[in-house]
Amino acid sequence: MLRCVLLFLLFLHLPSITTTAASPTTTTFNIVDFGAKADGKTDSAHPLLTAWSRACASRGSGTVIVPHGTFLLSKALLLGPCNNHNMLVDIQGTVVAPASYTRALAWIMLKFVDGVKITGGKLDGFGQALWRCKLAGKSCPVGATSLAVAGSRNVWINGLSSMNSELFHISIYQSSGVRVTGARITAPMDSPNTDGIHIQESSFVTVFGAAVGTGDDCISVGPGGSHIWIEHIKCGPGHGISIGSLGWEASEHGVWNVTARDVEFTGTLNGFRIKSWAKPSNGFARDIVFEDGLMNNVKYPIIIDQNYCPAQNNCPSQTSGVKISNVKFRNVNGTSATQVAVKLDCSKRWPCVGIHLEDVRLRYNGNGRTVATCNNVHGGSAGVVAPPSCISS
Repeated sequence: MLRCVLLFLLFLHLPSITTTAASPTTTTFNIVDFGAKADGKTDSAHPLLTAWSRACASRGSGTVIVPHGTFLLSKALLLGPCNNHNMLVDIQGTVVAPASYTRALAWIMLKFVDGVKITGGKLDGFGQALWRCKLAGKSCPVGATSLAVAGSRNVWINGLSSMNSELFHISIYQSSGVRVTGARITAPMDSPNTDGIHIQESSFVTVFGAAVGTGDDCISVGPGGSHIWIEHIKCGPGHGISIGSLGWEASEHGVWNVTARDVEFTGTLNGFRIKSWAKPSNGFARDIVFEDGLMNNVKYPIIIDQNYCPAQNNCPSQTSGVKISNVKFRNVNGTSATQVAVKLDCSKRWPCVGIHLEDVRLRYNGNGRTVATCNNVHGGSAGVVAPPSCISS
């Protein structure tokens, strides 16, 4: 629910974007030339905005350089709209947030842009103060996503490191043609809601070659996500790779055509997961492929949970309306931290259909064998499946 509500509030009613051709010339703008100082204390928000505006107004391709050193951004920063469709933000140093938590919903936001590349560098969201507030049960702000992409197209985030975000590290909303490659994302395993990469209401998104260890999902796909490709990921600590949570709203866009492959999970709560709230909804998840997964002491390596209702709040005694179909778990190997290595718990009213296990070999790290549990699941299996499949034909 949290990620759905946040993104809805942050990016609702985004207009369409048009594209124009860019000239081959390049103009470079270094934020130091506009007053930024690499001391980690002087606020560099205005110099960065100035460099961005100048690059957007340049006739050819524009480059914004954040040089080596540590630069403070003391407030939320909006980059966009931008008339230049061949932009590069080259982060060579480290960009840090203030140590006291912010009340914005995004720290750095790319909004209404088309044709922007962000390379290298490190973002430090300094989320520790907010985490302490939340973990103490106090009344706290929701927190800020470190880097948000909204209402945009053709964005490439390459080689970026993000650490200690207050909330999500990278979020992608109502956007298309977004690539995230070579990301390095870290936060302590007890840091609340620090998803690595969250994708929602977006299509044709690729995440490749990321290493993610956080206090929540390594990568999550929310309502409206489609044509998503996730590959060559190292995940841990964290809650795994998740479709959902889905079905918080009664009327909600579905998720379809998502592939997650070549993923190594280490010490995570979940491996490959689909989850939906136990309440009525017209949402759906279909045409999902999870394959080539290596599980290292994962609590629930394969899980579908359609009865998600933490603290029995707003959803007791209800069943999920989300319709889950055509999901494949293929070539999943390794070790489970619990005996229930495969848990498929689907809605009584809307059973999961077309669920297939193929070449699954999961061993229990303790004494005994792994088992699979199924409720309201239909599909089949092929190849060697251990624990033995419990799916009804």
